[in-house]
Amino acid sequence: MPSKDSAHITAQTALTPALKAWESFLYDQGRSPNTVKAFLSDVRLLTQFLPPDRVIGAITTKDLNRFFEWMEKERDVPCSPKTLARRITATKSFFRWLSQYGVLVTDPAEKVLQRSAISPLPQVLTDDEVNAALTAADRHRRAQKPDARSFALLHLLLTTGIKKSECLGIHLNHVEIDAPDGPYVFIRYSSPANRYKERKLPLTEDWIPAYQEYLAQYQPTDQLFPWSPRRLEYLLEDIGEEAGLSKHLSFDMCRWTCILRDFQSGMEPDKVRQKMGVSKIQWREIHFKLKQLSEG
Repeated sequence: MPSKDSAHITAQTALTPALKAWESFLYDQGRSPNTVKAFLSDVRLLTQFLPPDRVIGAITTKDLNRFFEWMEKERDVPCSPKTLARRITATKSFFRWLSQYGVLVTDPAEKVLQRSAISPLPQVLTDDEVNAALTAADRHRRAQKPDARSFALLHLLLTTGIKKSECLGIHLNHVEIDAPDGPYVFIRYSSPANRYKERKLPLTEDWIPAYQEYLAQYQPTDQLFPWSPRRLEYLLEDIGEEAGLSKHLSFDMCRWTCILRDFQSGMEPDKVRQKMGVSKIQWREIHFKLKQLSEG
């Protein structure tokens, strides 16, 4: 059954008005303005490649494969693998919509191969490097003027694998150290769209003394680490340098180190995914990288 957006277009409609109808449909589906803009700009490139009089019903799978080949190898503007993969996804979505609502009898994009854009493998810490970094941070706890902040931060990241934004979003009432099943931190999101990422992550008992020392020293009132992202990044960088690491210690490195250690310890892959707070689609690439890192 045609949607109200597709009802006035046919196989004889040109690409540009068909894209306008698709734009209305995407907004009706509640897509964000940024998503709609990105989808349209990707598919609109077809108008640069195809003859201006080509109607949507005359576009073939061969046309689309040639289009992506042109974009990848012949167009003046460079196209990264990630961008190409996104543009294929957008184009498939457009033609699937035309097909589902009966504008086209067959979907010419259905047999276009989806390309996956696998980004480079992340850097992780070895066990020796983890120990060196934690030892360097622990020295600050035991200095003449004790400072537990670096150790509390680093240990938390290496235990939970949380992202920088999640770390910054932790409030004191999200940390529970006296729970019957053991201490945990609750990762929360303000946006309902991200509720699926919310999760309870267990903490280790040896983190608790450093956490309590940190609270006594800095007395935060709401946010667990009430500093700018850059300030916390500098803290990690300083610890990495003090530990003699050749790698640039970062939130992302701690996250990948944590989940790789979990993966290698035999934790079920889906439990690793849930701990990371990622979707099953995102997990495909992450799982692939974890297997590569384990074999490396």
